Amino acid sequence: MAQDLITQRLDRGPLICAEGFLFELERRGYLSAGEFVPEVALLRPDALEALHRDFQHAGSDIVQAFTYNGHREKMKVIGKEDLLEPLNRAALKIARKVADEKAGNLMAGNISNSNVWDPEDPVSQQSVRDMFDEMVQWAVEEGADFIIAETFYYAGEAEAALEAIKAKGLPAVVTLAPMAENRMIDGPGIVETCVALEQKGASVVGLNCFRGPDTMLPWIQQIRDAVACHVAALPVTYRTTEQEPTFFNLSDHQGCGCPAPHGRPFPTALDPLFCNRYELGAFARDVHAQGVNYLGVCCGASPMHVREVAMAVGREPEAAQFAERMENHFMYGSHDRLPDHIAALGEKA
Repeated sequence: MAQDLITQRLDRGPLICAEGFLFELERRGYLSAGEFVPEVALLRPDALEALHRDFQHAGSDIVQAFTYNGHREKMKVIGKEDLLEPLNRAALKIARKVADEKAGNLMAGNISNSNVWDPEDPVSQQSVRDMFDEMVQWAVEEGADFIIAETFYYAGEAEAALEAIKAKGLPAVVTLAPMAENRMIDGPGIVETCVALEQKGASVVGLNCFRGPDTMLPWIQQIRDAVACHVAALPVTYRTTEQEPTFFNLSDHQGCGCPAPHGRPFPTALDPLFCNRYELGAFARDVHAQGVNYLGVCCGASPMHVREVAMAVGREPEAAQFAERMENHFMYGSHDRLPDHIAALGEKA
């Protein structure tokens, strides 16, 4: 049996995938936190295209259509179900355009957690399957090379997403986002679910979102040991811990005097809890050394984080030409034109 395109590419070496569009476009002022609906594809397509290009410049090989939360249920919540298909097609066309302008880039369609899947309710399950089917069909028609199904905390929903993708004949990358209980909400284990997804035909399985580098890494190690297919690792950019394993339950231990009105840092007051670029680079090096070739960054990602991941695994993206050159810094540098009395100020600055 011939290998699919995504497997062929990953067999040759790492692929970088930028995610995190919701947070980054909210920071840039193009969508609302809380709702987190990707209307930007219709309202400001130029802004979405610019972010795709920034991530591409930073080293992302995959241009992922920004249709996360662009499903029928979410559009009903905001009263704009009539915009569902136009939004999806616009996002897919933008992603295809950007991918086609750089040799070797791939364009991925995207489906994600629905937030209405109920393991006890066949009616809700069928509505989710119908949402997946229509989104995958639009992605096929707009020329997606493969589909990313992401951020699933129900094993059954992840399997339903995979079925929808396989029914259309495209390769599938399926990533889970377990919550703090360290299992899927409907009962199966994290690793067990990845094994099942591989057996059902996923080209790549793994984790994305919810967990930062420290609390994602141990699970990636276990998944890599358990499956033969390629593994994906796309953490958020926040310092999750064993006590606070996801960014939902992170607390601001510095005691910010202006807490978020909704009572917790997630999602709009996480700023003091950012990982620095070196932590993301170290994570990428660690998982790549274990044989993980599908690498990226999820919520909180900026192009700088994507560049750090790409360079950590030996890639030289266009943005690498602007990587730090601290030897020329007026306080830390070693250049012979930097006077000693200025460099000495570093000890008292």
